[in-house]
Amino acid sequence: MSVGFILTNNFTLTALATFMDALRLAADDGDGSRQIRCRWTIMGSSPEPVKSSCGIPVARWEAFQDPRQFDYLVVVGGLLHAGPQLDAQAVEYLRTAAAQGVGLVGVCTGSFVLSRAGLMRNRRCCVSWYHYRDYLEEFPDHQPVAEQLYVVDRDRITCAGGAGVADLAAFLIERHLGSACAQKTMHIMLIDKARPAGQSQPQPPTAVEGGPAIVNDRVRRALLLMEQNLTTPLTVEQISSRLSVSTRQFERLFREATGMSPNSFYRILRLRYGHWLLRNSTRSVTDIAQETGFSDCAHFSRQFRGVYGVSPSGLRRDGPPPGPPAMAEGLSAVTALALDRDLVPPDRRLFE
Repeated sequence: MSVGFILTNNFTLTALATFMDALRLAADDGDGSRQIRCRWTIMGSSPEPVKSSCGIPVARWEAFQDPRQFDYLVVVGGLLHAGPQLDAQAVEYLRTAAAQGVGLVGVCTGSFVLSRAGLMRNRRCCVSWYHYRDYLEEFPDHQPVAEQLYVVDRDRITCAGGAGVADLAAFLIERHLGSACAQKTMHIMLIDKARPAGQSQPQPPTAVEGGPAIVNDRVRRALLLMEQNLTTPLTVEQISSRLSVSTRQFERLFREATGMSPNSFYRILRLRYGHWLLRNSTRSVTDIAQETGFSDCAHFSRQFRGVYGVSPSGLRRDGPPPGPPAMAEGLSAVTALALDRDLVPPDRRLFE
């Protein structure tokens, strides 16, 4: 198994290290690290080191080689809005490799790089839930997937990043070297077993195509603050202060944009996250209540039943009740959409 890595400007060091270490452990017996069963290298246009998003520079090992000697070329993405990710020479190299049938892998925001090079047309593309809306805005005619760890679509493989890179590496190792080698690699990395591609990303996606658009910048920033503070909810006064507006003005703007008060919307957002955790994790109801910022399990259960028409334990035991979910009194159409689908997130670039 032969893999060539191409690093983007401000690439994610975790993605590179995880993928490369998995190959290293699969390549030799024990942790000898010799490139026997696997070969890997880092290529680039320039001998100048490429800086990772955490500031650690990594230099290429060699210039671009004949792409046909690789099973996969892995584009390691990183910060999305920090300037060009690859130069023209690297992009042309990827296009040449694609024309020659070499497998292309995009990890982290590497999916954006492949899409910008025109290499993901008519293919499903895995993106992080965090950048789902960014991807839709830039590539409205593509097919993003934000509910899986990684997606294999013929000779294009894309991964949301994070710990999912280890799962993808194990999948490729098993494909080429067998399940025993993949299992040994995971165990040395202290991972019980690799998760399948279709397993949900740990945080539920918060953007759905066709959802209601939030135009006001301050409201969109407020939604991001809410989304990032689910466990310890912010007060309306704290959010207003961060947005540099009065509490009264913020509440007015928020109601105009969503049809709800900030507190009602925030509560629905936290309950939706709790709903997702109940369906996609084995955590106790008490743990989920704490994770979603409720003072105790009883409070969480009352609020949850009022919105979804079933208790948290009942949902986990019997599944959701038939028909549309119940709504608390006075909730708007935006909230109804939030109960049945996912909320559209703010534009995260405002805070990057």
